[in-house]
Amino acid sequence: MDSIGRSPVLLYDGACGVCAWSVQFVLQREPPHRRGSLHFAPLQGAFGTELRARYPELEGVDSVVWFDPADRSAPVRVRSDAALRTLRHLGGLWALASTLGRCVPRPIRDAVYRAIATRRMTLAAPRCLLPTPEERQRFLP
Repeated sequence: MDSIGRSPVLLYDGACGVCAWSVQFVLQREPPHRRGSLHFAPLQGAFGTELRARYPELEGVDSVVWFDPADRSAPVRVRSDAALRTLRHLGGLWALASTLGRCVPRPIRDAVYRAIATRRMTLAAPRCLLPTPEERQRFLP
């Protein structure tokens, strides 16, 4: 885990088509000045397994996870908090959407997130992430 330094990591379900689409969404919309500052890792991979061992509250979580070792107050965020943090990372209008989303109480946001997450396997067929060679360096095992 120390190999990534202080960079945030977005963890996703590696077997989920919606999750793969979401990672592609982030890669395509990252502003140039932030490219390379965010890493990606499947929840089922070595990094995801190590993170779950380090943070017992992640046991059983099959949600998107935002991990930021530099964030002392909340290094791990899940569900809608992770999604909103990811939008903030994209900046611009996406950051505005994140700010507006935070106005909605977490129980309501997470209920909507869960409603989508429980159907994610039927919403999109599994798809392979095909990162460019440059992007591939940002993916952790």
